[in-house]
Amino acid sequence: QVQLVESGGGLVQPGGSLRLSCTASSNIMSFRIMGWYRQAPGSQRELVARISSGGTTTYADSAKGRFIISRDNTSNAVLLQMNSLKPEDTAVYYCNAIILLNIYWGQGTQVTVSS
Repeated sequence: QVQLVESGGGLVQPGGSLRLSCTASSNIMSFRIMGWYRQAPGSQRELVARISSGGTTTYADSAKGRFIISRDNTSNAVLLQMNSLKPEDTAVYYCNAIILLNIYWGQGTQVTVSS
């Protein structure tokens, strides 16, 4: 069983930045895909960004040009650098990992963008 623990959420003003971190309980080099999803109140969970074991990245249109996803294999972590944050980025952000045919989720971290 793999555990994913997110950190780095919080309250930030519009235009600010946050860096989310997701640390896995085991070596992530074999994780096929790791990613970040978010869910705002009253909305479905949606993809923000994901990265494959080979480093290929995919971003939601809303994240392109503002967010950067990366993997740190030495720390067993996937990072999400979020810049130029907007109020509509407010949501609970969840880390996700796909290992073979299994999907794992973290418990989420709250990001609130407000003045």
